[in-house]
Parts: sequence; structure tokens; C-alpha cells
Amino acid sequence: MITPEKYKEEDERIKLLESYSILDTLPEIDYDNLTTIAAEICGTPISLISFVDKERQWFKSHYGLDVSETPRDYSFCAYAINDPDNVFIIGDSRTDIRFHDNPIVSGDPNVIFYAGVPLKNENGLPIGTLCVIDHKPKTLTQNQIRSLKALSDQTMKLLDLRLKSMELKKAMIKLEKKNQELERFANIAAHDLKSPLANVSGLADFFIQNYGSIINDEGHEIIHLIKSSSNKLREMIDGLLEYSKTDKILNENKTEVNLQVLKNDISNLFVFKDNCSITFKSNIYSVKTNKTAIEQILINLVANAIKYNDKEIAAIEIEVVEEEFVYKFSVNDNGSGILKEDLERIFQIFEVLSTQDRFGQKGNGIGLATVKKIVEDLGGTIYVESEIGKGSKFIFTIGKL
Repeated sequence: MITPEKYKEEDERIKLLESYSILDTLPEIDYDNLTTIAAEICGTPISLISFVDKERQWFKSHYGLDVSETPRDYSFCAYAINDPDNVFIIGDSRTDIRFHDNPIVSGDPNVIFYAGVPLKNENGLPIGTLCVIDHKPKTLTQNQIRSLKALSDQTMKLLDLRLKSMELKKAMIKLEKKNQELERFANIAAHDLKSPLANVSGLADFFIQNYGSIINDEGHEIIHLIKSSSNKLREMIDGLLEYSKTDKILNENKTEVNLQVLKNDISNLFVFKDNCSITFKSNIYSVKTNKTAIEQILINLVANAIKYNDKEIAAIEIEVVEEEFVYKFSVNDNGSGILKEDLERIFQIFEVLSTQDRFGQKGNGIGLATVKKIVEDLGGTIYVESEIGKGSKFIFTIGKL
């Protein structure tokens, strides 16, 4: 018996093999299917997917063979990987000086015929073989050899898919860790920013209360601008935090949401708003969805319908309809309406159309962007129909479970 030489780039080859994290893993049906097909095509009792490690050859799949590894010194596959561009075929190992006294030839598993196609990456570096074995001399047809090569290619595709999957999993873990760090930073930064802004607003009130009598009208206006600007910045910080947390909200479990309870919850939030009327229509009793998400969507849309309404009484109608694959919601108002060219812009973050709402406040352009993000993550779509002077109708869908 002649022991096979190590591959010329052995260190790089071993490093590549280890990168797949395939050694000593449990059997997998995808690999077992390939060895079954190989044995069937070539008419052999044994077929293996073999990886040549430092001191052994280990079988990811071993059709017709009970053992899962053998010493590398006895390995036919260790010879095969030294010529990765060709199929390694031994018609009768008993007549070959390299193998005639090999223990796996003279004893179990009695390897007389061997044909192995090297498993190699795109750079031609081999890590093992897909091989077939018989207990008697044999030859393969060109069609059988072509089929064996095709199965070898498919084996490498499985391995490359495994490698990409592991890389993606590592990237996802890294991204999740970074997202958690960003969330912690955002919360800390928001707290650190909002505290002094609250102080600015409070000091402005204190200044007016205690020194208002000695400040002229221009001074009062400047103090008012300081206060309103600090409050606006606080609202923007809250909006950005809300936008950034939408993914976290959607991770909550979906539950059965009673629409009558949802109606009462939404109505109660706006019960103290002057000159506001909210009605609710539905042909179903409940929807199965993320309760926090649907509440956030409706609260945002209803709040906008009130804030940007130019009528004496803001009339808002919420309707829920069940369709085949989705639940369809609509929030209809009698406000001033939206220009046709602005219907898409309103869902873009930081886009603000009105200079101020009915309460004299300017929006921050975050609310509708948040709504769109949540709706789409729930498997739905959102759009708006509007007529100037008559009002707007926001329609959105959410996917059923």
C-alpha cells in the first residue's frame, strides 16, 4: 500500500473545509438523496460524500456503508483530491500497487472498484469527493461519469448554500446587536435631549410669569418662539423614536382584536377634542392582527384628520371590511383635502405640506411615514383618496394570518 501524499496547498484546503462547518454534523436528507441517486445511476452498492480531513476521511452521507469515517492513509478519496480537475477511477484495486494490500480492499468494505469526483470550490480547491464503490471490478459509461460530475456540482451547491446561510446568520446576529446598541443610544440620547428642552420650556414659562410685566411685545414674542421651538423639537424626538421602534412593535404576537373595544379605545383618546365626531362601521366582529400596531396606525390617522381639518366640526368615519386575503380599513374625514400631486409625498419621512394645523402647530413629517412602514410590515398597502375642500380618505390593508 502506498500512502497518498498531502495536497500541494494542504493548509488552504483544510481551512476551506473547516469554513463549511460540515464535519461531524448529523445526516441530512439533501445529501443522502445525492448518494442514493449516484449509486442508482452507477449501479453500485455504495456511494459516499466524503470530506478529507487532516487525519481521516469523514462521510457526510454513506449510502450502503455503516461506518462514518476511515483513516486518511487508507483513503482513495485522498488520492482523488490531488487531481481535482479529473474523475479518479480505479477499475480493480487488487491490481493497483497503491491499493492491493490496503486494509479496506482486502477487508471490509472490500473496495474493488472506485470512482470519485472531487468536490472543489470555484477556485479549484478540493475538500473531498462524491464517490461510488463496488465489491467487484467495474467500468462506467460516459453518461454515468457525466451524471456523477453533475451530482458533484450539486453537492458543492449545497455546501455553498450552507456557507452563505451561516454567513447570513452571523450578519443577522451582528445587525441585531448593532440595532440593540442603536436603540439604547437613541433612548439615552432622547432622554438627554428632552430633559434640557423641558427645562428651556419651563424657564420660558417662569420668565413670562415673573418678568412678563417688564418685557415688551417683541420680547414676549421671542420667548414664545423659544418655548414653541423647544416643544417642537421634543415632539420630533418622540416621533423619531416611534418610527425607529416600529419593528419592535411588530415582533409582538398577533391577537384577536375586538373591533367594538378598538372603537371605544380610539374614541376615548379623542373624547376631549373640541368639535370632533368619530363614527365606526364594520361588517365583522374582530380581526386577528398586532393590536399595538393597528392602534398606532388608527391613532395617527385620526389625529391627523382632526389636526388638519378646516371645518367647524371634524367628522371622521372609520370603516373595517373583511376581504379574501386582507382586512381593509378606511379613515374618512371632511377636512380641506390634499392636492393630487401631494398624495405620494405625504408618506415620505420629514415631508410636511401644511405650514400649521388648526391648532397653530406645524407637523414634523414623521407620523404618516411611520404608518406606511407599519402597514407594509403587516403585509398590506396604504393609499389616500382626496378632493380639495371635501376631505380625504386613507385606505389601508393588513394581511390575514
